[in-house]
Amino acid sequence: MIIRKATFQDAVTLAENQVRMAMESENMKLDYQTVIKGTEAYLNDPGKGTCYIAQEDGQIAGSLMVTREWSDWRNGWIWWIQSVYVLPEFRRRGVYKALYEHLQKLVNESPDVLGIRLYAERNNHKALAAYRSLGMSDDHYVTFEWMKI
Repeated sequence: MIIRKATFQDAVTLAENQVRMAMESENMKLDYQTVIKGTEAYLNDPGKGTCYIAQEDGQIAGSLMVTREWSDWRNGWIWWIQSVYVLPEFRRRGVYKALYEHLQKLVNESPDVLGIRLYAERNNHKALAAYRSLGMSDDHYVTFEWMKI
């Protein structure tokens, strides 16, 4: 399995996978045109996010996006994992684990990135179990949101 940064050529596949992920995990129908524009936006501007892809035999098996949060408490960056998707035919084969371990390696090599966080749909029990099995804790924070849309 190869882990690499996404490129602009991956935009269509990444956007299609996000539409699938939203439907599978939250029963939410996303507008593809909005998602492709959002995907192209972060691929063109690393300040908006960086996507990592797990590739097997030349095919995208899964991906995740990382955004950054500055922590004044810790004087460093926290990386947030977002938009995780593993194609059904690649699930239960260590794809997410490989992506997560790649991020951990990058964090450990960086003097100013201090950790990794993510949020998950509370009823996505398989995902929650996967995150816990990799040593992530859900004991500390509760996420709240307000969205104008």
